[in-house]
Amino acid sequence: MNFDYQIHIPEDFHDLSRVWIYQSSRLFTLQEALQIEEILDAFVKDWQTHGTPVKGYANLLFGQFVIIMADETVTGVSGCSTDSSVRIIKQIESLSGVNMFDRQSLAFVIKDKVQLLPMAQLKYAVDNGFVLPTTLYFNNLVATKKELLQNWLQPVSKSWLANRISFPEIA
Repeated sequence: MNFDYQIHIPEDFHDLSRVWIYQSSRLFTLQEALQIEEILDAFVKDWQTHGTPVKGYANLLFGQFVIIMADETVTGVSGCSTDSSVRIIKQIESLSGVNMFDRQSLAFVIKDKVQLLPMAQLKYAVDNGFVLPTTLYFNNLVATKKELLQNWLQPVSKSWLANRISFPEIA
């Protein structure tokens, strides 16, 4: 799988544009993905804050992650407009029967595929060599376009997870 996601992020958004990442509990089917892309396109087209259009972007990446971005240098995003984006994610959840709000599920690139791992099983995965310091991790906590481009997909050793786990010594 090609993990060069940066080519899908619009260049004309400011580096400080706000980003929200929602990870699905499973890979969407092709039919679901096409339907989700239509929902996201319609949402961005109509996204407003207090009657003013939001310069927004939304996309489904790797068949499992919904990325929403708002360029607040053009228009600030209010609580109501943020709530409308959450409603879209809940609509996708309902449509597909997935969970998009589970922050205890971690996503890694293992054997060239996105693999989910419950946080409670992270120590076991590390101790048994399934997750290595070089394993790529999707850091869904990124909050800006710049962070998305630089730190969304990063080795575990460079992520916030590195402070929570210790890797076994290699003999």
